[in-house]
Amino acid sequence: MDSRRGKRNERGLGSGNAGSGRRMDLGRKSNFHEEEDTDASEEEKGREMKGLENFLSGEDSDINAAAEDDYIILRKKASYALGLEKDADQTVTPRSSQGKSESYLSETRFDQISISPLSLKGIKDAGYEKMTVVQEATLPVILKGKDVLAKAKTGTGKTVAFLLPSIEIVSKLPPVDRDVKRPPIHVLVICPTRELAIQAASEAKKLLKYHPSIGVQVVIGGTRLALEQKNLQANPCQILVATPGRLRDHLENTAGFATKLMGVKVLVLDEADRLLAMGFRKDIERIIAAVPKQRQTLLFSATVPEEVHQICHIALRRDHEFINTVQEGTEDTHSLVRQVHMVAPLDMQFSLLYVLLKEHIADDVDYKVLVFCTTAMVTKLVADVLRELNLNVREIHSRKSQSYRTRVSDEFRKSKGLILVTSDVSARGVDYPDVTLVLQVGMPSDREQYIHRLGRTGRKGKEGQGILLLAPWEEKFLSCVKDLPITKAPLPSLDPETKKKVGRALSNVEMKSKESAYQAWLGYYNSDKNIGRDKYRLVELANEFSRSMGLDNPPAIPKLVLSKMGLRNIPGLRVR
Repeated sequence: MDSRRGKRNERGLGSGNAGSGRRMDLGRKSNFHEEEDTDASEEEKGREMKGLENFLSGEDSDINAAAEDDYIILRKKASYALGLEKDADQTVTPRSSQGKSESYLSETRFDQISISPLSLKGIKDAGYEKMTVVQEATLPVILKGKDVLAKAKTGTGKTVAFLLPSIEIVSKLPPVDRDVKRPPIHVLVICPTRELAIQAASEAKKLLKYHPSIGVQVVIGGTRLALEQKNLQANPCQILVATPGRLRDHLENTAGFATKLMGVKVLVLDEADRLLAMGFRKDIERIIAAVPKQRQTLLFSATVPEEVHQICHIALRRDHEFINTVQEGTEDTHSLVRQVHMVAPLDMQFSLLYVLLKEHIADDVDYKVLVFCTTAMVTKLVADVLRELNLNVREIHSRKSQSYRTRVSDEFRKSKGLILVTSDVSARGVDYPDVTLVLQVGMPSDREQYIHRLGRTGRKGKEGQGILLLAPWEEKFLSCVKDLPITKAPLPSLDPETKKKVGRALSNVEMKSKESAYQAWLGYYNSDKNIGRDKYRLVELANEFSRSMGLDNPPAIPKLVLSKMGLRNIPGLRVR
């Protein structure tokens, strides 16, 4: 009997348990210690979040770009609305770090599994010899044609685990006749974010080095739809990597696109928990309906909450295999990172940030630092200040074009001696090797965001360092992460000359940058249920932030924006 059990209408519809397929639990595998990198950042979230994020940041520019960045402040509310709950094994018991950078690798080599010589050459040229533990567990099963639900942490080599078998399937298909008007797409990979999609497509191109007839393309928000349509028409595309919102755009607006999807042999949902937390459930259901029932489906997820189980029922066959590569008690990235928090009033924070960066640079000539800020416009302000202080700085946030972000992301990935100031666009999954320090300025939106940001360092078993800089009224956030090994650190001393130098840098920053940051800061903290509850106190704190930028008079805010924030007639605000 065919191992696929033929009947696509038995994809688990009506089955009572998403794990009712055969289970492989690697949880007890003693040599599994660590997690490699996956893929993610912040993308086009559910349409319903766009307008709200837009006014929270106080800007009317490009909603598509705006929606992806500060949506993090709403994610918790969305999770409750979707019925998502934290997976029990998100809580880790910290243990002492071994710091073995090879511990995420298995002993199995790629040449020990059944893949074509051309794919093996591509793997070798990409620099891979041994498989990661996740690849060792999933590849043999996927290569047999089975549907798979793989529970695997971020940073475990998942991308190669689903791309390599997909390439093998495409390479064995008969070539498409050149005269075919709409050649089919054979592999469809859905990623939650633009950066993750770009990263997955880039990995596919490396693996396809010796398969010149197989083309991979990426369709993501933030780029012109017409340009993507032209590329899809002109260039081979057997493998398509997409974000859900943009894929829907093509289904609705690109002639013949639905027909091309009828050729899909493999559907991959990467970071399924993330896709659902970002509000893409309806898009995913539509995508599943748009591809053939006779296909192989691969679903990778760091956690498996109820929402993921529900998608399994409609996406996977009943005889799918559940592969758990998360060892009970395994060290997460955040337990490999030396973590401290510091508490300082807002008027000290620009100077403290400068001193902390200077000290880190002095300690590590190969420094590579990520500075996370609360919103896109605060990110821009901090980057402007640090540039005025002659630090080697780049910035990424949703107000930057996708081409700019891709270019800067690539530069940071390949460089040392660089500081990247970023919003939560870079918080999850984006592979930046050898990050030496993650510095978070201001209160993260929730525990998960703190961990995802911290996960940019301490990757692949390497130790890293994390600093969380909070204002006194943000200390309550620490109760969310009290089980993590975060210690309170004393503040470095600030000499008068440093304060003057930072003050001069702030005075050189454009007023428009400060005005936008003030408005975005107000919107971010207004959305916090604790801080935003007392509007009078919120405005006092916002004006404290204004003074920290060197503005005794806070910037004026449009009446309409204040009205949407519920801040009309609150003393201390200036209206324009």
